[in-house]
Amino acid sequence: MSDAIRAETVTMTGHGGDEIEAYLARPLDGGPRGGVVVIHHMPGYDEATKEMVRTFAAHGYAALCPNLYAREAPGASPDDASAFVRARGGVPDERLVGDVDGAATYLRALDGANGRIGVIGHCSGGRHAFLSACSLRLDAAVDCYGAFIVENAPEGLPKALTPILHLAPGLSCPLLGLFGKDDRYPGPEQVATLDDELTKLGKPHEFHSYDGAGHAFFAVDRPSYRPEAAVDGWQKIFDFFGRTLS
Repeated sequence: MSDAIRAETVTMTGHGGDEIEAYLARPLDGGPRGGVVVIHHMPGYDEATKEMVRTFAAHGYAALCPNLYAREAPGASPDDASAFVRARGGVPDERLVGDVDGAATYLRALDGANGRIGVIGHCSGGRHAFLSACSLRLDAAVDCYGAFIVENAPEGLPKALTPILHLAPGLSCPLLGLFGKDDRYPGPEQVATLDDELTKLGKPHEFHSYDGAGHAFFAVDRPSYRPEAAVDGWQKIFDFFGRTLS
């Protein structure tokens, strides 16, 4: 654990050379250290996501969360920005990959960086973490109940959320997947399909599914929060990044 961290809003270069807002946290003690790109969930670049960024810094990583909605809704509240971007069809996959690539480049350039980069996301961010790991050269990826990797999104969700299982041959790094057995998106059948495909391709991965947990079981500010699953999940995340990013 790092007792002293620095957290701040910064500007980073994202997809297409766009300058976008991002939230950075890092320990103040010496390196070398790995970096973690935190991809925010569909509700946006919010307080809960920034708390996760600080949590990674407290555990010894430099962590950066790009604001994926910064172009469409600069300065808007997370709720308003999310609603606006969802109404416009969501974040395009190509732009998401470019923003994650820019965040990884930013982290690698920090003093004390060891050059190793992991990515993590929850909900739509879990899908985006998988997408990034299949599109970029990364060292580790964590998918926390990422929906619509295997299945189509139901009516009413952003059009950008299309299945991406066909990208699995390009997975560039070990993948940790954390899921709830009571979730519907993804449901246990979709998790099993992804597991089978990665096994068939010989891609290193480990999946854990929790009894009594549905979607968003990590979210401490929601009724869906499941403490036992979340505590165990965090431990698995830190163990995984400890093995892959050190």
